Amino acid sequence: MNIRNVAIIAHVDHGKTTLVDCLLRQSGLIRDNQRVAERAMDSNDQERERGITILAKCTSVQWGDTRINIVDTPGHADFGGEVERILSMVDGVVVLVDAAEGPMPQTKFVVGKALGLGLRPIVLINKVDKPEARSHEVHNETFDLFAALDASEYQLDFPVLFSSAKEGWAAEAPEGLKTDMTPLFDLIVDYVPAPTVEDSDKFKLLATILDADPYLGRVLTGRIEAGKIRANTTIKALSREGLDIEQARVTKLLAFRGLERVPVEEARAGDIVAIAGLQNATVADTLCDLTAEAPLEADPIDPPTLAMTFSVNDSPLAGREGDKVTSRMIRDRLMRETEGNVAIKVTETEDQNAFEVSGRGELQLAVLIEEMRREGYEMSISRPRVLFRKDEANDTTMEPVEEVVIDVDEEHSGPVVEKLSARKGELIEMRSAGSGKQRLVFHIPTRSLIGYHGEFMTDTRGTGVLNRLFYGYAPFKGEIDRRRVGTIVSRENGKAVAYALWNLEERGPLFIGAGEAVYCGMVIGEHNKGDDLEVNPLKAKQLTNFRAAGKDDAVDLTPPQRITLEKAIAYIEDDELVEVTPKSIRLRKQYLDPHERKRASRRAVA
Repeated sequence: MNIRNVAIIAHVDHGKTTLVDCLLRQSGLIRDNQRVAERAMDSNDQERERGITILAKCTSVQWGDTRINIVDTPGHADFGGEVERILSMVDGVVVLVDAAEGPMPQTKFVVGKALGLGLRPIVLINKVDKPEARSHEVHNETFDLFAALDASEYQLDFPVLFSSAKEGWAAEAPEGLKTDMTPLFDLIVDYVPAPTVEDSDKFKLLATILDADPYLGRVLTGRIEAGKIRANTTIKALSREGLDIEQARVTKLLAFRGLERVPVEEARAGDIVAIAGLQNATVADTLCDLTAEAPLEADPIDPPTLAMTFSVNDSPLAGREGDKVTSRMIRDRLMRETEGNVAIKVTETEDQNAFEVSGRGELQLAVLIEEMRREGYEMSISRPRVLFRKDEANDTTMEPVEEVVIDVDEEHSGPVVEKLSARKGELIEMRSAGSGKQRLVFHIPTRSLIGYHGEFMTDTRGTGVLNRLFYGYAPFKGEIDRRRVGTIVSRENGKAVAYALWNLEERGPLFIGAGEAVYCGMVIGEHNKGDDLEVNPLKAKQLTNFRAAGKDDAVDLTPPQRITLEKAIAYIEDDELVEVTPKSIRLRKQYLDPHERKRASRRAVA
């Protein structure tokens, strides 16, 4: 059986998962009348809700006498760890580029990783059916990108196809025959090399994906580099350093056939398989024959750039909605996450009830928090903070810097440039992107972007698109002035009263409605002025026996601003926390007692 292993890589929203859907249908794995969810590969609840791919997933299609193993990858930079580790499983990549947007930051990131591994790229310019498509210009821009990333001569001589995954066709020219995806299938078979395997009978596999199955337990996925494996044989796991981790029996050997994982009796070198039965082995470990001694080389993963503190929820409303509230439960869940997600790191703090969780970005950590709250966890989350480095040679502090690419209407470009320049951003490029839009490229410290996205959407009237990507470390750029309005803080415990909220509306927008539970130290709104305002949201109208001369005003409340998890994480200051429960997201002060807050603020000033 001929085998081809290929990954589909691209920037977010350029059509990777839609393309995989199309390939599955046209290869005959999905019948025309078969009921399959749109974006069938996005099986996770959050993936469907957010419309993004979070986890890398494998599938396979049969084309003639060749089996093509396809890996669908995430597009967001926050989940770049998923892309980095799966590239070791494949021999070629299909680089998807939007015919209107052209190469974007994430395209640059994943292509750079693929070229560095020596993989052969196929460029597919997608969405050529869009009215604003500029297919040939994008083709030239892609070539320039490959050249800038130091591609080799044979990598620069890449084949290119034009397609519309939504309409289900690919062709050698945008105006070519628009029939089906046959040109792409044929190109993958002809251009992508067969898997290169070691000339050895000893079984070796590098684990690249870890997931948990309720029936099979821990399941490790990877490509067999050498030898063959049968179900029920005993294998061992080696760490990256070559240390023995464990010996175990392969309880289940699974191969990917379409959308299913199918049990097989035997698999050979070059195929991508999933193995169940090991208890301790994890990502980057080598599964091998009992006689093997040297592990396979695993590529290092880029380090995390952001950290948050996850702590036990100690508010007066704790334990009412969730059933997993102790520090031990939170710790076990976070440690379980690090096993499968190599881009996340968990360290214990001096406080036994708090854990520092590091990751690639706010979105990645927000996805983890959302998963945990759906599983019934309650916790408090601190404001994200960047992870600095110490340059030993110069004894200077280095901070992470991101490359930000912004597409914005021309009339809104002024405020964006002004705001990012004030946040220590460096304007690298400014050019027209056609259709009255401008493309701005900045190099800006990561800490400057925390909490900026909401402000950016306001400044651009919701029309701007901001893409960010980790660029590197640079010397610390100094303090950034952060002007922010204050908060309205409750000083009582109980249920908010409509009359009290009605009188507070002129002070600023509120986050809660009448009848909602509040407690002392909870943030219930935003103060128009720069300081915090402590209020009593429980104050009711005093009723007397005397009839008032004037008519009572009907209490007509403005609907409160409901705050989402991502907004809450971006909104809070260093002295505030986000209380996360399965049903609620609340903002609160770190110290609930007003006297404690005053003492803490005095200590901070001193």
